This record gives sequence, structure tokens and C-alpha cells, in this order.
Amino acid sequence: MRSSWENWARTESASPARRATPRDEAELAELVASAAADGLRVRAVGAGHSFTGAAVTDGLMLSLDEMQQVRGVTPGPDGTTRVTVDAGIRLHRLNAALDVLGLAMPNLGDIAEQSVAGAISTGTHGTGARLGGMATLVSGVRVVGTDGSVTDADADHETELFEASRLGLGQTGVLSQVTLDVVPAFQLCAHEAPAALADQLADLDAGGAQVDAHDHLEFFWFPGTTTALVKRNDRLETPQPDRSRTLRARASRWVERELLENAALGTLNRIAAAVPSSTGTVNSIITRAMSASTTVAPSHRVFVSPRRVHFREMEYAMPRAAVADVLREIDAWLRRTGEPVPFPVEVRFTAPDDVWLSTAYGRDTAYVAVHQYARMPHERYFRAVEEIFTAVDDARPHWGKMHTRDAADLARVYPRFDDFRAVRARRDPDGVFANPYTDRVFGPRYVVSTGSTDGG
Repeated sequence: MRSSWENWARTESASPARRATPRDEAELAELVASAAADGLRVRAVGAGHSFTGAAVTDGLMLSLDEMQQVRGVTPGPDGTTRVTVDAGIRLHRLNAALDVLGLAMPNLGDIAEQSVAGAISTGTHGTGARLGGMATLVSGVRVVGTDGSVTDADADHETELFEASRLGLGQTGVLSQVTLDVVPAFQLCAHEAPAALADQLADLDAGGAQVDAHDHLEFFWFPGTTTALVKRNDRLETPQPDRSRTLRARASRWVERELLENAALGTLNRIAAAVPSSTGTVNSIITRAMSASTTVAPSHRVFVSPRRVHFREMEYAMPRAAVADVLREIDAWLRRTGEPVPFPVEVRFTAPDDVWLSTAYGRDTAYVAVHQYARMPHERYFRAVEEIFTAVDDARPHWGKMHTRDAADLARVYPRFDDFRAVRARRDPDGVFANPYTDRVFGPRYVVSTGSTDGG
């Protein structure tokens, strides 16, 4: 009997023919080669936090949960440090290991359950106008191919494989190890405060001075309200005593992150699901409960938050100059239709980068993420918002979040799209590492000799 698998958001499921949890790279390579020889497709899965079908397979589903070790720490260029880890290591475990070494990731998203391989392969990015997403931190990878061979790749060796593997939905092979550029551990002063949404949009219209003034800035806005919760995180040059583990700090964090962000949010969303007409009241209650706070803590404790209320999410990246008008259009649609949405819209920012499939490739980038509670319909809302997003030139969907774009759409917004597909074709001509989602977003096959697509 086939065992079933479901992702965290409960948007995707699979019944793979085989499931395996290799203990090391050698066993991983043997499993991949055996499955490929038997004509099975192969996909690796981490925490299942992708909202798309990125991990779905009817063949061999690999969990790398037994591969979670730190393999080495070496000096990098310009005084940086490089840390090599098993690709299956979860971010919360990596953060703890780095902390012991006096090191830290320079930027993170807000989910710590992801595996490193899953986070980089789907384009996890966090926020910070002078910082790139997680894939920009990758300086080397080890990739297991269809025949079980393992290839080391970095910026100077197997360069194209490196570029296609550090963010590529696992299309060039299964990552077994990843080398990351990390920094000395640092503290963040985290300040959160409600602000008028109109003021945030006016600042963005004028160029985003607030965004540039802080190391990390993001804001949340609940539909139907006029208030945003703005989060500003800045590095401290002079370390302060770490009070984040005191009883008082733990109690405060529990109230904020568990009671307000999870328990209360879950209760209010269940009310909205049962009585959709109450959604406006629910959002007003949440907005009125927002208050100013300032904390100082190690960076990884500020960046990440538990997410226990299940939701669906769509996120698009766009040129920063477009984001204010996009938010106004979303607000107008929500007010016009009265669509019940008791989950916030999230806005974040990153610097330009040169990662082939990065949503921030070649430009200053803003991200708008829309969410819907898992027990409420999301289809009409997401369809309408995606029409607003795709009307923006150079808008790109997050690879791990819900969207309807296909290869023809995406080829127009990624200058290195065909370069990526050429590497994919050379590494996996038979589509061993493909699945229905990757067939949709990259096309099912690619003919290298002519540079043309076949069937996609």
C-alpha cells in the first residue's frame, strides 16, 4: 500500500510509490540511481512548507531529515565565513548551531521549519533593502545526479550547474550539501508599531526612504482597515545584554507570538470562517490590538516566528516603484467586492541579485503576499489579485507559493530562463527530477541543440 503525503498548507498531496530517508550522501546517491533505473521520478521533500506541488511525486519521495549535520567551517573571501551543511538541515537547527559558533545568517524568512535545500530551492528571501534572498548566500553545492554521481559546483567550477542548482526547484538533481556565506552573530533591535497605511504608501511613492533607512523593514495590513503594522529591525553595533531568555522576555514573547499571532488569530479566523460577514469586525479587532513594542535579541530569534494557523498564500515580486499602486488596487477590489479576508497582506523588500531564477534578479524588489485562512475560499481572491500582479511589468511569482503562471509566462520575465532550462536538459534529459508543477513552470522538455521548447 502506498503511503500518502500532504504539505503543511494542505494544498497538495501525493501517494509516492516509494519513500526513503537516506542517512548519508552515499545512501542518497544509491536511492536516486536505483529509482531512475526503475523508471521512477524522484523528488526531495523538506518540511512541506511550499504551497505549490514542488515536492509532489508518484515515484520516489526522499526526506533528508537524517542528513542534518554541520560538515565544516572555513574562512571565506573578505573576512567572511563559509559553513558547509547537509542539505536536509532545518533552519532552526542551523540557527542554533551557528549561534554556538558565534555566527549567524545575515537574513532569514520568518519560517524556521524549512530545510536549507527547500528554502534556497524555492527562493525564500526575508526582507532587507540592502540584502538578497537565501540563495545569494550559497557559495557551493553538491548535487546528486540521475546516475547517482555527485558533482561539486560553485562560482568557479561547474559554474552553470551552480547557478541552476542554488535556486532551481531541484531540477538539476538532489542537493546533498550546501555551503553558505555567514556572518558574525549579531543582535537586532526590533521595533514594531502601527502606522497609517496611507503614510506607508506615500513613502513608497516618494522612493521608500523608510525602507532604505532600516536594515530590515516589512509591514502587514489587514484588509478593510486603514492601519498597517510596521516592523523595523536594525543591527546593533554595540551588543547589549541578551534578555530574550529571561522569564519576563519569554512570557512577553509567548503572549505576542503564541497568544496573539496564533491562538487569538486562530480563534478570530474560525469566527470569520463560520460567519464571513464578521470579517470586517474581526480585522478591526486585530488592528486595534496592535501596539508599539521594542525588543533586543539575537537575530535569529527576531527573524523567525511560529506559524500554527494554517493558511494559503500567493506572493509576487515586482519592481519597488510599482508596489504602492498594487496595494491600492488590492484595497479597492476588496472594498468593492466585500470579499471576506481575515488574514493580512504582507509587504517586504530585497536588493537586486544575479541568481538566475531569483525573483529579485536584476532589480530592487518589493514583495506582496496575500493570505487566506485555510478554512475559507481563496480562489476568487487569489485570481483577482494575480490579475493585478501580472499587469505589472516584470512581476514574478514566488516559486514556492500559489500561482497560475506557466513556462511561456515566466520565460518573459527571467532573462536567464533558457540558460536554466539548458542546464536542466543536460543534467536530466529524461525528466527524472520533474513533476507536474515543474513541467508547468519550466516546460516538460527542452531541446538543447535548437534552443526550442518541445511540448512546453
